[in-house]
Amino acid sequence: MKSNENDKGWLSLVALLAAPMAMAQPGDTQRYALEEVVVTAQKKAESLQDAPISLTAFGQQALENKGINSLADIGANVPSMSIEPFPINNATLRIFIRGIGISDAQITQDPPVGIYMDGVYIARSTGTALDVADLERIEILRGPQGTLYGRNTTGGAINLVSKRPNTEAFEFEQKFTVGDRDLFTSKTSANIPVLDNLALKLAYMTTEKSGFVENEGPGGDFGDREVQGYRVDMRWDLSDQLTMDYAFDKSNLAYYNSMYQAITPPNGDKGQAEPIKGHASKRTVYSESRLDSLKTTKPLEESTTEISGHALTFAYQHEDFDLKYIAAYRELTDESYADLGGGKGRSKFRLDSHSYSGPEGTTPLVKPVVTQKQLSHELQLSGDAMDSRFEYMVGLYYFDESAEEDNSPLHHQMSSRTEVPWYAAGFKGFLVNFLSQHYEVDNQSMAFFGQGTWTPNILEDRLHLTFGARHSRDERKAIKNQTDINKVSLYGHLFNIHYGVIDATDPSRQFDDVKAEKDFTDNSFSFVAEYDLSDTVNIYGKINEAYKSGGFNTRDPQRDGNQGPASDGVNYGFGFAEGFDEEKVRSMELGIKSELMDRRLRINADIFRSVYSDMQLNFILAGTVADTKITNAGEAEMQGFEADITFMATRNLLLMLNYAYLDAEVTKAEDVSGKDVSDEFVFFAAPEQSYTAAADWTLADADWGRTSLNLSYNYMDERNGGSRAENVKNTRLEAYGVWNARFGVSDMPFAGGNLSVAAWGKNLTDEEYAITAIDNQPQSDRSVLWGEPRSYGLDLIYRY
Repeated sequence: MKSNENDKGWLSLVALLAAPMAMAQPGDTQRYALEEVVVTAQKKAESLQDAPISLTAFGQQALENKGINSLADIGANVPSMSIEPFPINNATLRIFIRGIGISDAQITQDPPVGIYMDGVYIARSTGTALDVADLERIEILRGPQGTLYGRNTTGGAINLVSKRPNTEAFEFEQKFTVGDRDLFTSKTSANIPVLDNLALKLAYMTTEKSGFVENEGPGGDFGDREVQGYRVDMRWDLSDQLTMDYAFDKSNLAYYNSMYQAITPPNGDKGQAEPIKGHASKRTVYSESRLDSLKTTKPLEESTTEISGHALTFAYQHEDFDLKYIAAYRELTDESYADLGGGKGRSKFRLDSHSYSGPEGTTPLVKPVVTQKQLSHELQLSGDAMDSRFEYMVGLYYFDESAEEDNSPLHHQMSSRTEVPWYAAGFKGFLVNFLSQHYEVDNQSMAFFGQGTWTPNILEDRLHLTFGARHSRDERKAIKNQTDINKVSLYGHLFNIHYGVIDATDPSRQFDDVKAEKDFTDNSFSFVAEYDLSDTVNIYGKINEAYKSGGFNTRDPQRDGNQGPASDGVNYGFGFAEGFDEEKVRSMELGIKSELMDRRLRINADIFRSVYSDMQLNFILAGTVADTKITNAGEAEMQGFEADITFMATRNLLLMLNYAYLDAEVTKAEDVSGKDVSDEFVFFAAPEQSYTAAADWTLADADWGRTSLNLSYNYMDERNGGSRAENVKNTRLEAYGVWNARFGVSDMPFAGGNLSVAAWGKNLTDEEYAITAIDNQPQSDRSVLWGEPRSYGLDLIYRY
């Protein structure tokens, strides 16, 4: 099966590249070249070709052509990167780069891929699925970025760069998008010069779209979403040397979480859920193909996410140095409701937090709420010395965060008729699980860093040596409160008489203000050697380190290591209070940045090898639905190859190929008895091969406008859907390839500005593919969320 998918993918790639190249015109002798791409990956503006980083950048036109409106849209367009929604909160994204990411979303642990908005670190992955109102560029940095970006970038970093105001002229842009499934989007932005040295930029966005799975039960439809966001920017040139930028952004998302679709019945041992699996399976819809509808029992409630942030940046340019200060404050409130039931809408089996009333108790509707506040300061000093032979940057960083996750008061979590062991006593049982949770965190981080590049007076100034270092300190505190109650009602077989309620609660699962605290210190270093083979070809070698902060696991069923064996019978020797330690990575990379054929062909490629020590692995305890342990498993290695190729075949034809190969393996892991269990762990979301191929073809370019066609094919190899080898058979995600196209006419003169119109389609062949899979539901050994089916629409854009 895998071989066939690969063959199809490569045939599609060859067809896409070979056909347009045959149309190249050898007689076209007029000079044309690829445009320069400017990035800020090293916290300074420079050419993509000068940055010794495995880096993919999307400018405004590329974002438009590829239909990228949010972080969720990026994953399919960047090889070695995958983005999935969190199972019970579709506004939270699980982001993986080179197989490094986080499978769970908790306020007590951090993701290993850092997200930055205009230089400001965004700590929580909750809410990162929100559309961004006005982006100028997105940069994806692959691999560890521990020196300039600091902690929690062992996988890589994502830079979101917004458009800044300018005082030159009034600018206005309006974009409308309509499409199938009731899609409507409006994006408005205006750049307003107020004074010769002061400008404002206003941006507003609203979008709504229906999901592709109908809810035949009460409440909203799965996947429906509506987003509103706005941003206000101000740029004030206080003097010829000093500039102040202020930005305020706010986004609101209202949506309905998707329901997992069951693929296979529960044939394996479900442990704690074993008594209900038979009954649950009878109230579940199963299909290996994507279904158009499922059904809830209780009303599917709306989920909401609200994000706001302030950022203040001062930039001072002296003739000898530059000084930059960034201060930021952000707030997040997320309220998420999910239904993980069987899809038949039967009241005798529920997996939701809606209201409940029965002999076991009466509880209200509860939507888990996450609130978070963060404050950060960063000071950067940069410049050059020794007649510009030495460039440097040094900086200080401070970060403070407080957050709460409130899943209270006591509420319904799961209920189902049971089949064992009550039959043996002449009864049938009905099990209800009630739950209440409240977590708090308080985190601080401080760091100072520096990086210097020296160009010695040898080899015609072609050699450049860079050394970087960062010292970090983290303080993390957490409190866990949890009440977990199980009640079983007994009914007679013949007359359904209620005989009473048994309390089957496990007292060891109760948490009352259990406190946890850990401190971490890290020193990360980097070294880069670059050599300019020519003005357009550069090679580099680098060694880079990074670390991911340790933390605490709110889903650990044990308070501490003194409670003995966990529910799976293993005495791990740690619980919530002990937490887990930091992980460390060292990566070695060899790369080339080149522009050939008079800058018509750009080839950027690298090979890398990364070694992880004390790697954090998250796994579900056997026989449980949601109990997990996080352990520093030991060591892991990965190596791979990446290539980004852009070829301007003719003046009107641009071809692109981005490819990644990845080989990742857990090489050392020991259990609590010291036994080697390396074979029990695998990498999550680490496809062996992935690529995107695209062609931008200008069909006509005249005074009345430019007609163009964009065609792309995105391929993702099969990958694991969990970190334990025993789960792979049920959570593996199959390989898939998706075709996308966009046809439009742009730059048409209209009302003093220009008008563009384009028709687009995504997943043109309506490929059915799973984007995430789980195996821990009582009603199913494999359940999935499907990727977007075929969609189409029309863009209308006016720019002045």
